[in-house]
Amino acid sequence: MESERTEDVDVAEGPPAVPVHRLGFAPGQIVVEYGYDDDVDEDLRRAVEAVVEGPLEDEGYDGIVDVVLLWWRDGDGDLADELVDAVTTLDDGGFVALLTPGAGRGDRVEAHDVQEACATCSLTASGGVALGEWLGQCLVGRR
Repeated sequence: MESERTEDVDVAEGPPAVPVHRLGFAPGQIVVEYGYDDDVDEDLRRAVEAVVEGPLEDEGYDGIVDVVLLWWRDGDGDLADELVDAVTTLDDGGFVALLTPGAGRGDRVEAHDVQEACATCSLTASGGVALGEWLGQCLVGRR
């Protein structure tokens, strides 16, 4: 169920209310978004666009990116498989910003599922950042 995406980015509104910078987003990054659906947090998306000073690329983007923004819910499939695909698009030093539903939602992803997928893909997850109804984690390659 894909919804229409916001194409215009207004960065003159001031700092974003959602603390997406805590996941590592920075000005000038190219961000591709996977897992977009009608349940995503549009304010969070706009906050990322404001911080990176540009639009989010969709799943059709075929270039190298700095960040993969991955919305993931229980029931979306195999997280490890998705992470393997995501990592292939990352530039050196890039990361995956994993967003999973927060507590109280039926499609919440268990922490051990994220840990297992990260171990399979040689990724390390940071501590979680509460972002409204979503939990954000920065996933980086092990050094």
